[in-house]
Amino acid sequence: MSVLAIIGGTGLSKLVDLDDVHKRVIKTPYGEPSSALTFGTLNGVEVVFLARHGYGHTIPPHKINYQANIWALKEAGATNIVAVAAVGSMNQTMPPASLVLPNQLIDYTWGRSSTYFEEDLEHVVHIDFTNPYSTTLRDSLITAMADVDLPVLNKAVYACTQGPRLETAAEVVRLERDGCDLVGMTGMPEAGLARELKLNYACCAVVVNWAAGLEGDEISMDKIEAFASKGMDKVHRVLTALVL
Repeated sequence: MSVLAIIGGTGLSKLVDLDDVHKRVIKTPYGEPSSALTFGTLNGVEVVFLARHGYGHTIPPHKINYQANIWALKEAGATNIVAVAAVGSMNQTMPPASLVLPNQLIDYTWGRSSTYFEEDLEHVVHIDFTNPYSTTLRDSLITAMADVDLPVLNKAVYACTQGPRLETAAEVVRLERDGCDLVGMTGMPEAGLARELKLNYACCAVVVNWAAGLEGDEISMDKIEAFASKGMDKVHRVLTALVL
């Protein structure tokens, strides 16, 4: 039986309103996942939750074991993954506290273990990544957003940077010039690894701040936390509608 998987990022370290909750540690050939998997039901539908940064939010973006995380979800029976991620925005139509479903991404990370196909291969493996997010899962999320009366923002380019520091104002100008709308630190190699394991994967981005240089000289962490809280309330509504 297929299971809906939810990966929670900054501001979503756990899922509320789950019934029949239990946790299970899944070992993988790639080491330990960020956290034990939390299993439960949401409106009677089985879901599994993984805290991307650990339940204590202790793992920085560039140290996350993305290979182990995605492998563990596959082992748990997941076929669909909704990845919740906090992002900054460079697009005036996507203000803080918005939910956005990006349809494209640009990977600016480096040094991360980004593929399962690099050891003991019979031949080199290339995967198609023209459209990095699952169309069918995004369509379901679009419907869920409309059902709970949220603006459907579903065309955006997600820039994945290395972190853990935030970007400079000049870097944001470059990202804008490259055509990016959102900037985060965890979208890759997560999406690519899900594609390699033939899992449907979509990103539900929560805008928590204007990107560097777009509002004042510094980014306020207090504001980020406030907007993250507002955005996560919307995420819960969307996830509930998604499984109805």
